[in-house]
Amino acid sequence: MTDPIQMPGSIQQMLPVSVEPPGAPAAQEVKGRDFKTILLESLEEVNKLQQEADQGVQRLVTGETDNVAEVMHAVNKAGIAFDLLMEIRNKMTEAYREIQQMRI
Repeated sequence: MTDPIQMPGSIQQMLPVSVEPPGAPAAQEVKGRDFKTILLESLEEVNKLQQEADQGVQRLVTGETDNVAEVMHAVNKAGIAFDLLMEIRNKMTEAYREIQQMRI
């Protein structure tokens, strides 16, 4: 019986314990939400923040509330969420264009 080739400790530690052949089913199923669900939930959250800000402005204009700081906070929060949403959209559009230009 022959002895297996011994590798230095640092390299041996970097190798995976078990290697599955390509195309084999994954041992563990990934649990979590898919990208579409996360994106739709984020859109709904931004919409909700926008509506809350609009309602706050309406209450301030009609005199139902005099708490300007609370309304400004809601408006700023909605604005930041919308700006983040636009940046995500821009990055997704940029990635899509890059994928379109790839040669196969």
